[in-house]
Formats: sequence, structure tokens, C-alpha cells
Amino acid sequence: MAKVPLPERGQPLDVTYIYQLAEAINDMSTKVSSATYKSTTIDAGTAGPQSVKTSEAKLIGGYKEVANNKTVTASSEVPFSYSYSDFKYAPIVTASPINIGGTPAGQNVTVTLTSVTTTKVDGIVRFNAAGDLTVGVNLVIIGIPN
Repeated sequence: MAKVPLPERGQPLDVTYIYQLAEAINDMSTKVSSATYKSTTIDAGTAGPQSVKTSEAKLIGGYKEVANNKTVTASSEVPFSYSYSDFKYAPIVTASPINIGGTPAGQNVTVTLTSVTTTKVDGIVRFNAAGDLTVGVNLVIIGIPN
């Protein structure tokens, strides 16, 4: 793929330079979307596995704070939800707890997803030890857009 030279400060953008930009963008688009081995397959539940070009898949990296400087007891739980839009089928969602406070109680948590739909994921964070903590949940959401 051709590299477009960076313009100098104050350089007028002429037709040749704009043509080079458009050519590089079109070249990149062709290379990303035309290769058959660059596809993403997502299991859409009852609809079965669905494959799309990777450039057409939708990815969301989400974060939800669950407890901020909170004192918790062992076996207590806090529900959470994270909303999104434009998925044709329920996406694949992965959730990971983040021990923001770096406390021993924050190291002993589990995340369970209770519901995943085309517009929202619900889950529960369970605290397995008592103490003070600040905990969040990182979410990776991968699906096929509408």
C-alpha cells in the first residue's frame, strides 16, 4: 500500500495531494474488506454462527464502575448493566473485574453475566471477602451490527 506524504505546515492542499489521500483510503478499504480470510464469525445463538467481514463487525470496549470506596461483606452482590445499540443478534460479551483500589477484598470478586440482549448486558459482581474496595468491570462486546 502506498504511503501518503505528510504535508508541511501551511502547504496548500492541491488536487494531487487530495487524489493521493483518496487513492490510499480506497486501497486500504479494498485490502481490508476483500480478503476472505479476514472475516469474523460470531455465534448468534438460535440463528447459529454468522460470518461477516471483519471491517463490518462491531466491537465495543466498555467499562462500568460497580463499587467506589465501598465497604462490602463476604457473599454480598451488586448488580450492574451496560447499554449499547445497533446489534442484529445478541453479541458475545466478556466481562473482567478490575481491582482499582488494589485492596485484598478487591482481588476476591467474581463477575457473572445474567442476561445479554441486542441492547444491554446485565450482570452481578459477587464479593467473596469483606473489606473496603473500588471495583469496576471491563466489557468486550463483539457482534454483528443491524
